[in-house]
Amino acid sequence: MESTRLDQVYFHNVAELEERAFLPGLRLQRFPKEVREALTAKGRTAAVESSGCELRFVTEAKVFRLTLAAQEKDGQVLVFKGDLFHAAYTLKAGVFTTLELEQPDRFAEVPEALLTSGAFSPQVWRVYFERYSAVVADIDTFGYGLRPPRQEEMPSLTMLAYGSSITHGVGAISHYNCYAQQTGRRLGVDVLNMGLSGSCFCEPEVARHFAVREDWDFAYLELGVNMRAVVPVEEFERRVNLMLDGLIERHPTKPIFLTTIYPNRATHFFDTSHPYAVAELAFNDVLKRYRETKRHENLFLLDGREIMTDFTSLTTDLIHPSEYGHMRMGEQLASLLGATVSKLRLMKRRS
Repeated sequence: MESTRLDQVYFHNVAELEERAFLPGLRLQRFPKEVREALTAKGRTAAVESSGCELRFVTEAKVFRLTLAAQEKDGQVLVFKGDLFHAAYTLKAGVFTTLELEQPDRFAEVPEALLTSGAFSPQVWRVYFERYSAVVADIDTFGYGLRPPRQEEMPSLTMLAYGSSITHGVGAISHYNCYAQQTGRRLGVDVLNMGLSGSCFCEPEVARHFAVREDWDFAYLELGVNMRAVVPVEEFERRVNLMLDGLIERHPTKPIFLTTIYPNRATHFFDTSHPYAVAELAFNDVLKRYRETKRHENLFLLDGREIMTDFTSLTTDLIHPSEYGHMRMGEQLASLLGATVSKLRLMKRRS
C-alpha cells in the first residue's frame, strides 16, 4: 500500500516489530519474543507494554496522517516536535485511530537557535507511547518526503534502564514523567526503558539480551524490590552476579550504575523481622558486596535514599512514587549521573 511507509520511520526502544496473522498493523515490542517468553507470567504481560517506545521521522508534509491503536486498554500517545511537546491523544482499546498532524507554523517566528538548543532537532516528529501494547498501521504523507532522523538529529548518548514497576513508571500520571524518562530529559540522553512491573527478576535471558545489545552507552539498574521474600538471598545474588558479570565482560568501558532499593514502607516497618524488611537489607548488602569485591572502575553503586529523598512523594501504597515523586527522583538521579554523562559526551565528540 503506497501510503504505508513505515520502513522510513525510526523505531526507538523497539526490539521487535511483531506481525500477527489475521490482525493488522505492527506491534511495538521492547523485548524480543524469546526473552518475553522466558519471563514470569506477570513479566510476559508487562514486557509487551510499549512503554517509552517512539516513532521518529522527518517529513516535508505540512499535514500528514498516522494510524495507531492500543491493543488491550485505553492509553495516551504523546506527540513531540523535537524536544517540544505538540499534542496528546487518547487511543481506545482495540480501535484504530487516525491522527491528522500539522507542522507547527510558529517555529518560523523565533530564532532557530532556540529550537535547536535541546537534544533533538526540531525537524524530528516523535510519537511517544505509554503503558499499553501499541500497534502502528500506517503513515500517509500524501506523497511528500519521509525519512528517519539522522544520527545528529537525535541524542548522542543512550541510557539503558532496567528495574521494577518504579522504573516502568507506575505512579506517574503520564509515563513520560516517570523518573527514568525525566532523568533522560534532564541529561539530554535517550532512554531505553526496560522496566518490568512486578517482574524485574534478572532472568538469564534478560541478562544475555542486555549484554549483547550495542545500542546503549551507560546502564542504570534498579534491582531487588520485586524479588524480596520471593527468591532467597543466595538466588538473588546469583542472578545479580550473572547479569553484572555479563555486562562488564561485554562492555568493560561503559558505566554501569546500580542503586540500592528505594525507600518504601518496608524500609520503615515497625516489625523489623518482616520478610520484606529482612530481604531488603540483605539484597542491598548483596549489591554492596558485589561492588566492593569487583572493584570495576566503571561500576557505581548509588544509595536509593539519595534518589528518593521525600517519603511523602510516594503514593498511598508506600512503594510507588507519585508523579511529583517521579519528577523529584529524575532531578536527583540526573544530578548524580551528570558528571559521568558529561565525560561520555566529551569522549564521543572526540571520537
